[in-house]
Amino acid sequence: MADLQALDEVVTFTSDLIRIDTTNRGGGDCRERPAAEYAAARLAEAGLEPTLLERTEGRTNVVARVEGTDPSADALLVHGHLDVVPAEPADWQVHPFSGEIRDGVVWGRGAVDMKNMDAMILSVVRSWAREGVRPRRDVVVAFTADEEASAEDGSGFLADRHPGLFEGCTEGVSESGAYTFHDGAGRQIYPVGAGERGTAWLRLTARGRAGHGSKVNRENAVTRLAAAVNRIGAYEWPLRPTPTVRAALRELAGLYGIGTDVTDVDTLLEKLGPAAKLVEATVRNSANPTMLDAGYKVNVIPGTAVAQVDGRYLPGTEDEFRATIDHLTGPDVDWEFVHREVALQAPLDSPTFAAMRAAIGEFAPEGHVVPYCMSGGTDAKQFSRLGITGYGFAPLKLPEGLDYQALFHGVDERVPVEALHFGVRVLDRFLRTA
Repeated sequence: MADLQALDEVVTFTSDLIRIDTTNRGGGDCRERPAAEYAAARLAEAGLEPTLLERTEGRTNVVARVEGTDPSADALLVHGHLDVVPAEPADWQVHPFSGEIRDGVVWGRGAVDMKNMDAMILSVVRSWAREGVRPRRDVVVAFTADEEASAEDGSGFLADRHPGLFEGCTEGVSESGAYTFHDGAGRQIYPVGAGERGTAWLRLTARGRAGHGSKVNRENAVTRLAAAVNRIGAYEWPLRPTPTVRAALRELAGLYGIGTDVTDVDTLLEKLGPAAKLVEATVRNSANPTMLDAGYKVNVIPGTAVAQVDGRYLPGTEDEFRATIDHLTGPDVDWEFVHREVALQAPLDSPTFAAMRAAIGEFAPEGHVVPYCMSGGTDAKQFSRLGITGYGFAPLKLPEGLDYQALFHGVDERVPVEALHFGVRVLDRFLRTA
């Protein structure tokens, strides 16, 4: 088990990393290097030999390998990203880059997404060095840049340009799983990620006839774009539950004693109550208009108008997604991918999933582990190019009333110290035995 020093270090490391502002606004102005150097120094202190790699100056990644005791075993990748989304200090109770520890809680941007997991990884491998522990299989540790944008400077760059660093890795674990979900009725559920919807960020472009704003114009690009955006926003995507989602529904239905028939998904979701939040966003594809850009003067009808849409699609549905967007945009609006990444699905009958379930069970015996599909995406998409199967496993034991999902990219992001301690213990148990 991780030693007491690891429990202290995980809090310190989380706070320290939060204080290193690695805001990624998506325009390439992020600089992860100070956080990467911090992580590399902590790894070097544990006797490892971290490698720092950049595609773009300042966009730094860190990779190190911990040798296991069984050279015939497949290696396991454990990864976390160093960048964070923007935060407006005026909206927060504490400064988002203060890393303040108040009343047993660490505050700041990245506290759950995902400098907490970065700190857990560092704490665990350092405790191994102190105790002379080696995991059964090689563990490759990676801290990446640019996850909150395209990942081109991060996991995409590593997978494409430095695949040798991940030799032997067949599976990986990272963010968005193994946290406490309280259902409001006394049950504690621990969803473990075993799939991700694909990413389809779209740019829509409508073209028309430019002209004076006072004249009738049946070829108005803004009108054409607005109609397409409205159709996309109003569209009801059909149910497409994947094997991962069906498994989640079956386990939740069994837990609630409402049978395991998952053919009528909508009815089942109604019966699950608050627990439906774990799956309702992943039973179908989605496309949400998020940005509009048109015109330069109120009395001028522009010749073009542009919108952007955040699309997500389930495994096996990309062709359907494309065809649907073709239909909804219509003949007067063109569309293209701004960023596209694959949908993922991981096996639930693997020894690795069983090891994750067992690790949670040891430290949270009252918890109920269920698989789930993430509505968004992680660096697991890029690492899948190397044949690495990804799971979401960043363990946290959270108190009732702390909404984990709302903290992602939200105001007053924070994590309890006790949740970090739980995470270190569970991650240590899992990595030793996986």
